[in-house]
Amino acid sequence: MQALAAYLPEGSFEKVVQYIHTYKVHLTVTKARKTVLGDYRHATHGKNHRISINGNLNKYEFLITLLHELAHLLTFEQFGNRVEAHGKEWKTLYSNLLVTFVQHRLFPADIEEALRSSIMNPAATASGETELLLVLRRYNTRNRAGYHLLESLPEGVLFETDNGRVFKKGDKRRKRYICLEVKTGHLYTFSPLSEVKVLSTPE
Repeated sequence: MQALAAYLPEGSFEKVVQYIHTYKVHLTVTKARKTVLGDYRHATHGKNHRISINGNLNKYEFLITLLHELAHLLTFEQFGNRVEAHGKEWKTLYSNLLVTFVQHRLFPADIEEALRSSIMNPAATASGETELLLVLRRYNTRNRAGYHLLESLPEGVLFETDNGRVFKKGDKRRKRYICLEVKTGHLYTFSPLSEVKVLSTPE
């Protein structure tokens, strides 16, 4: 359990461990997953509650992701499967957790500010928390050389994805960017949080 402290902001370890012990959580730190930052599985057939969190997250993102999953646990403890996964019950419990941890001054001022909208109306997925995640990513210490968040790049820039495909950044529609694949001429949507390799900037 002490190894968990390395993944958490200073001052948060004891508070997190209280929840883990109280609810007998089996917590796993996993390799990076592209589709999720964390996952929760409720206790069944004598097995403990199970939470997994991606180990490549910075400390603040790790803690907030863990609180998101703990809110699922608390929702199940109170309501079982009788409510929606990200319904009003989960939103209330997640907001309460965020308020509790923010009150302990565990986060830098810019993250606290970004968390206020999450406290008012939590989003069901990471993609719904774009503004918060953009702030959190400022604290990444393991950024890949040459890679940038798509949100930070100018319109018209050429970029390459991990699979070697080349795109041109277009304008933003709602919460995602419309980008043109140079080879095929097809349009694709990208999250502002996509990490891409810059090939050239617009003239």
